[in-house]
Amino acid sequence: MRIQQRMSFHFTYQLIFYALFILAITLVACIMFFQNMTNNEIRRNFPVGALQLIAQEAYTKDGTLQISPEWEKLIGEKGMWLQVVSAEGEVIYSVNTTPHHALSASYSIAEMLDIQETRTLGMYAVHTHLNFAFNEPLLYMLGYQNSDLDQLVAWFQAYGQQGMVRSEAVPHLEQQLRETGSYLQVIAPSGDTLQGIGAETYVQRAYRPLDILAIQQSPSNYDTNIVAHRDKPSGMTWILYTPNAEGGPLKHPVLDTATRGLMWFAGLILFLAVPVSIWHGYRYGQPLILFAGWFERMRMGQYNEVLTAKDKRKVFRRNGTMRIRYRLYKEVIESFYQMAHQLAQTEKEREKLEKAQAEWMSGISHDLRTPLATIQGYGYMLESLPEQWSQEEVRIMGATIREKGDYMLELISDFSLIHQLKQGDSIMELRETDLVELVRCSVLKYVNDATMSEYQFHYVGEEQPLLVQADETWLQRLMDNLLSNAVKHNPPGVVVTVSIGRVNNKACIRVIDNGKGMDEETLHHLFNRYYRGTNTEESTDGSGLGMSIAKTIVEAHGGEIQVHSKVWQGTKIEILLPC
Repeated sequence: MRIQQRMSFHFTYQLIFYALFILAITLVACIMFFQNMTNNEIRRNFPVGALQLIAQEAYTKDGTLQISPEWEKLIGEKGMWLQVVSAEGEVIYSVNTTPHHALSASYSIAEMLDIQETRTLGMYAVHTHLNFAFNEPLLYMLGYQNSDLDQLVAWFQAYGQQGMVRSEAVPHLEQQLRETGSYLQVIAPSGDTLQGIGAETYVQRAYRPLDILAIQQSPSNYDTNIVAHRDKPSGMTWILYTPNAEGGPLKHPVLDTATRGLMWFAGLILFLAVPVSIWHGYRYGQPLILFAGWFERMRMGQYNEVLTAKDKRKVFRRNGTMRIRYRLYKEVIESFYQMAHQLAQTEKEREKLEKAQAEWMSGISHDLRTPLATIQGYGYMLESLPEQWSQEEVRIMGATIREKGDYMLELISDFSLIHQLKQGDSIMELRETDLVELVRCSVLKYVNDATMSEYQFHYVGEEQPLLVQADETWLQRLMDNLLSNAVKHNPPGVVVTVSIGRVNNKACIRVIDNGKGMDEETLHHLFNRYYRGTNTEESTDGSGLGMSIAKTIVEAHGGEIQVHSKVWQGTKIEILLPC
């Protein structure tokens, strides 16, 4: 769970970081793109472009319209003036409108329509922009003196007759136009050219309704600037073309500029993505290569060599701390170490188990071979010369054969019992059992056994019931094993005391005898399966599996068993079972 949370957090914050990074670059690119578009628009036609931006950036403060001080400064530097007219015709905001400009503080409907139609106000050229950003429409008017328009009006007044240039004035006017590289056209209401005078650097014979407006709106896109004067009585329009000071058409249209900008942006993202990808590959690829080496060594069973000396230098610093690039996989590395350690321990346990199994089978074979040899010998004797043996001798032989057979049956029965106990809960039928009554009855059975008259049994227990969840049959077998062991391995006259009580909320059974006890080696191997000692001089009583069975029964009930003993100081067996 921890590694999952860490990796989720790691990749999430990296994704967020890269997303924000790309978003920031995109925003910067967009801002630069739109700024470039704005600058181009202003360069193409400053009055129109500036007027649109002023209207877009205007805001209100305390109910009063405000524009940026930078725009006010720029308007003053260019010798222009600005007025903002409300829906009622009142001027609600103005910039650089000194008294010598002779501008009105309010306008009538007729005046506003005339300004909109003629694009002039007195001696000023005027550009207008109607904006609906606020609750009511506002008209922005940007005015300036246009020398070309003034010159055109002066020529119209001096040389015009019924909307045309007088024939006698044409040579003089043509000379003036050629000196300045200008060209004059007189256009009929239909759009046809009636007169053309001057340097024909730009010639258009006929005009559509929007052609002149397009040239006025974006003069920098053409080779010339254009001003027009319309004579209302005759309907004629005089158009004056003068050279464009900036010269030449724009080299990069908006679409071409946008395409190039996007190409640069894509190239920048690719340039940044390459080192980031290399860094990611190195960061996440190196640990995976390391893990692959670990798996290979574990496949070969080299559990103690999970990390080679070279790998350790890669993963850990000299002071033992993990390097940053591997910290993301901290739990994985720790789990590998634990798994390798457990596998190594399992391998040792397997070798130990195989060795114990071999010893166990050797002991079993020995103990089965000894009584079988006796049985086989007596059987051969009885089969060969039965008439030579007296009835007493035959009886002794039969008793010996029976005794050895009983021992072998007990040994095989205990083997079967151990196999059943391996099944755990599948053979246990747990019920609520009074442990006091069970232990008391077990001791009483040995007290009443006439064959046990040479041994003394004492019971010390509580009067109140002590209830446990247990299988009564298996607990009875446990008590029989413990009491029979106390009899089998001690001389007559031994005193066996059995007590029952509570210790730390657990039921406690103690079996104590004052017999000959056990040495350290015997005590150490007491619970090993088939540890009885294989000395043939000892009695064959018992299979040697009693204490192993006893421990298995206790553990199957969730309890624990402990044995304390010293030579000639008796033995104490203590069993704790959950209540």
